Amino acid sequence: PLAPAPGLKIAWAAMAAPRRSDTRFHHVHGANVRMDATRTQATRVESFAHGLCFSREPLAAGQIFLVEIEEKERGWCGHLRVGLTAHDPQSLRAVPEYSLPDLVGLGDTWVFAITRSHNRVAPAAEPRAPGLLPEPFLRIEQLRIPRDPLVGRSRPGRYSHLLDSLFQLNVLPATARRSRIGVLYAPRPDGTADMHIVINGEDMGPSARGLPAARPLYAVVDVFASTKSVRVIHVDYGLPSLQTLCRLVIRRHVGHRLDIDGLALPPPLKTFCKE
Repeated sequence: PLAPAPGLKIAWAAMAAPRRSDTRFHHVHGANVRMDATRTQATRVESFAHGLCFSREPLAAGQIFLVEIEEKERGWCGHLRVGLTAHDPQSLRAVPEYSLPDLVGLGDTWVFAITRSHNRVAPAAEPRAPGLLPEPFLRIEQLRIPRDPLVGRSRPGRYSHLLDSLFQLNVLPATARRSRIGVLYAPRPDGTADMHIVINGEDMGPSARGLPAARPLYAVVDVFASTKSVRVIHVDYGLPSLQTLCRLVIRRHVGHRLDIDGLALPPPLKTFCKE
């Protein structure tokens, strides 16, 4: 077989990202957190605090720890908090009540409080040349992350047509149900790293700089206040599937999701395209 050209090798290397098959929460967590059997869903069962969770393993460089907000709870002020810590959860004498300021106060921890205004998606879709597909990867420095699983979407339902414009622009409030929020670190040439928060497929930029990239860094997810339950979303770093590319083309040519029902497509594909 022919060897790939040098430029192609570089492109593949730039897109490469570590694969972790065991993306789930750590067994060490806050006192008010209940985990499901797979440790991929964390629910705060009472109060508004003691909701700290951690990734089971340290993250690899460029690996995103992504969660979807599954349930909200009224009556509390504040929302989800995410970040990174160099503390092994098992080394903690006790899990702090809050990520901010308690866990951060221990040092070597960087946490970002999510608010409704943190989703900075433009109010209008960017123009795209005819025939071109949306960019399937989110680019963060030298990293390439598949964009499709990063984007939270409202579920099709009785009133889903009211959200069609938001669906087309992938605009979902950062603190809403079904929003997807992730954290990762991008290494720098000087041996440090930048922490990035990704909200519904949009990079918020470096939220913290100078992280010790040589030390193990665990994801921090604080199921705080009005955020009641979150679920870990697995991200496959391979190339987009043919099914995903077909979905991108179909979405580009329909007015809103309800139009998909009138297409001559198999029912499972219609469901896949609408969600």
